[in-house]
Amino acid sequence: MIKLFKLCKLSILLCAWLVCITLYGQQKKYSIVFYNVENLFDVDDDEGVIDEEFLPQGSYKWTEERYRAKLDRLADVFYKIAAATSGYPIVIGVSEIENRDVLQDLASQEKLAPAGYRIAHFDSPDLRGVDVAFFYRPDVLQQVESRPIRVIMPDDSAFLTRDILHLSAMIAEEKFHFFVNHWPSRRGGQQSSESKRMTAAKILRRTTDSIAAVEPDANIVIMGDLNDDPTDKSIAKVLGAKGTLKDLTHGDLFNPMYALFKAGYGTLAYRDTWNLFDNIIVNANLVNGQPGRFQVYRPNKHKYYAFIFNKPFLTEQEGRYKGYPLRTYSGTTYQGGYSDHFPVYLSIIK
Repeated sequence: MIKLFKLCKLSILLCAWLVCITLYGQQKKYSIVFYNVENLFDVDDDEGVIDEEFLPQGSYKWTEERYRAKLDRLADVFYKIAAATSGYPIVIGVSEIENRDVLQDLASQEKLAPAGYRIAHFDSPDLRGVDVAFFYRPDVLQQVESRPIRVIMPDDSAFLTRDILHLSAMIAEEKFHFFVNHWPSRRGGQQSSESKRMTAAKILRRTTDSIAAVEPDANIVIMGDLNDDPTDKSIAKVLGAKGTLKDLTHGDLFNPMYALFKAGYGTLAYRDTWNLFDNIIVNANLVNGQPGRFQVYRPNKHKYYAFIFNKPFLTEQEGRYKGYPLRTYSGTTYQGGYSDHFPVYLSIIK
């Protein structure tokens, strides 16, 4: 009788173990990344854009060798993010890329080629020719569609800036809408340029509200170099991205970068001040949605939902700018680094 009891107990434990293994095998965990790659230009003179600085004879002495070195370094960053998370990111948003050619060159790098990335990109009206774009994994994203959203200033239609890129897709039978941004810079001062970023925020929020009205169960992921911190008006008030989960209701946006910024973290530094311009923002469906659906993944007992990839190899190791992102150029002096921004990422799990 005792042996029978032990045998039954062992059978129950074995069944429970098999159930756990089965459930674990059914989990889907994916990472999403954004990176301002700092002036990824090719060495060709493109008609209609101001790219003369990034030519072999330009002020940066931008050569094929330096271009190839930068591609290799950027690919290494994404490869190491993949190693630190859950494999190759399913979506990578990038800013400050010149054209589709540089995107194809980056995707074909040895360390990225196995992911089979496809590209979503449109030429924007930015005078320097820099755009935003997406890499995405077609083995995960299905029924993919993309479109540019023009950012026009109501009081200055002649002002030209980067489009917002909208990518929609199905992932494991759930609808996702991704937006990658590069809002107008702070050139001329934060306050004098603030209205331009507020306009971009209004256009984006109007778009996400329209999606939520028609597709209330859809998941929304906003990313980009917003040239503002999570607490600034354009993000916190106009876009309405809340920094905490308290009082977060259906249709709201949640900014997991807020907690990082309040804790003193940043993605770029200027004059010994850290800013967190690189944001990934999600809608409420991805943090307090229904069981069995995709949710933003928070590691066990970890207080953050999103992360800055600021590993030592990406940072200045000595001198006046110790701890800053290790950039490609300091002024016009070639440093052979990566970018003046750190990449940011989060993961989703089902």
